[in-house]
Amino acid sequence: MNPGNILIALPSIIGDIHFHRSIIFLVKCKMKSTFGFIINKKLDYNLNDLVEGLKPTIPLYFGGPVEPENLFFMHTLGAQIPKSIPIDNTYFWSGDFDTIIELLNQNETLVKEIRFFLGYSGWDENQLQNEINSEAWHLKTNNYESKLFQFREENLWREQMIALGGKYVIWANAPNNPNSN
Repeated sequence: MNPGNILIALPSIIGDIHFHRSIIFLVKCKMKSTFGFIINKKLDYNLNDLVEGLKPTIPLYFGGPVEPENLFFMHTLGAQIPKSIPIDNTYFWSGDFDTIIELLNQNETLVKEIRFFLGYSGWDENQLQNEINSEAWHLKTNNYESKLFQFREENLWREQMIALGGKYVIWANAPNNPNSN
């Protein structure tokens, strides 16, 4: 398990309100703890509702149940954002917030290079590995490279179920709540 890997929630998580059909981008993987952000759960409000003076409309995502009152961000802008922390060769997290806002106001196309989250997803030592072993998650390499933020989040989990194949394909077209069927 490495930073930059992706966790795919498997159908066994069906009753979990936080992680049901989640795709998580792992940011930090250490012996004592691991954390990442849910990248496919857009919230009903935007960053503009929280930050004054922001010109482009910027979606806000639910990053996970830990510290949901705190704002976090990931990006592909690297050295353009002072104090950025590298995740892998493509992705970074954190950095100078004022610089990000200034860059977004100057160039709206950068919205595709940054994703903002409320909260994060975290695991203590061995917790995530135990969940992977119990088939709650599938761990995989990020094959999207720098285009991960450009995919429609509502299709991302479905596409991953199809890619896993076998017994998971049927879940790709299942309703979000099987009781609705």
